[in-house]
Amino acid sequence: MSVTEEIQAIDKLMLGKEAILKQMRKVIVGQEDTIDQILMAFFAGGHCLLEGVPGLAKTLIIKTIANIIDLDFKRVQFTPDLMPTDITGTDILEEDKATGRREIRFIRGPIFCNILLADEINRTPPKTQAALLEAMQEFHVTVGGNMLELDKPFFVLATQNPIEQEGTYSLPEAQLDRFMFKIVIDYPEEKEEIQIISSTTGIEQPNPERVMSGEDIISLNQVVRRVPVAENVVQYAVKIVRATRSGNNYVPDFVTKWVRWGAGPRAGQYLILGAKARAIMLGRFNASCEDIRSVAHSVLRHRILTNFNAEAEGIDSDAVIDMLLEAIEEPSAQW
Repeated sequence: MSVTEEIQAIDKLMLGKEAILKQMRKVIVGQEDTIDQILMAFFAGGHCLLEGVPGLAKTLIIKTIANIIDLDFKRVQFTPDLMPTDITGTDILEEDKATGRREIRFIRGPIFCNILLADEINRTPPKTQAALLEAMQEFHVTVGGNMLELDKPFFVLATQNPIEQEGTYSLPEAQLDRFMFKIVIDYPEEKEEIQIISSTTGIEQPNPERVMSGEDIISLNQVVRRVPVAENVVQYAVKIVRATRSGNNYVPDFVTKWVRWGAGPRAGQYLILGAKARAIMLGRFNASCEDIRSVAHSVLRHRILTNFNAEAEGIDSDAVIDMLLEAIEEPSAQW
């Protein structure tokens, strides 16, 4: 790619980002970091898992983004009695009143959309959660032996509430690994909370405009993938991921002590894609080790499973990632 093409690609993504943020601010107060991370995942073509207590605008953020980008949005409330066919769709026997003939017709489920909000995904059994696996990885579903393609772009944004324990099911490792980012949403600052209360208890309602299409997002996915990455940056991402697994020569002692299950190769892929997306969102056409560190928590926190020793000592995956980023040195750049 020429220098001119690089500049045009950066300008295109930067303009798209700013247009989206301008419309988002009409509806969402604060949550800048959350929105930035969701946009990184969108531009990189990945799915997101959002975790936070109820009432932090998780659903509102997702719906607003879907409206601004002009994407087909569907919401599924995950419950213990939800069945896989409630997501993918089902065959029904239908009779033609004119001819009396009966035929089987497939009724598409809510998964046939651009953005699927899986609300409280951990409230449904693993069998139903598994209905998303094929779609999230292969972008198609198989029903009755027939493979049906999904519309692109396709994103799954799932939410879960950390304080609700009863009636929940842990997400299987294979399901968690499908999500590019796990984003933890915290309470707003006091000034932001005052603004939220003031803006949501009046008569006037914000009306964001549509500023981007699904085709634009697909185009930006290709822009992000064209961002070059130096060999030392790839080595840095791989070293971090491999350091989460016991059995490697340079695994820190605290990993052996506290980590039950480390991150797989997909974590390295998402570290690089996330770094590329962050770099170009900041106006650069090359990813750095700093970009890797910036996205490391969102990429790794749901891929590092701590053991009983860590739980007893109050150590979670974020604390392990903090220590990893301090322990792993950046490889020297090769010129």
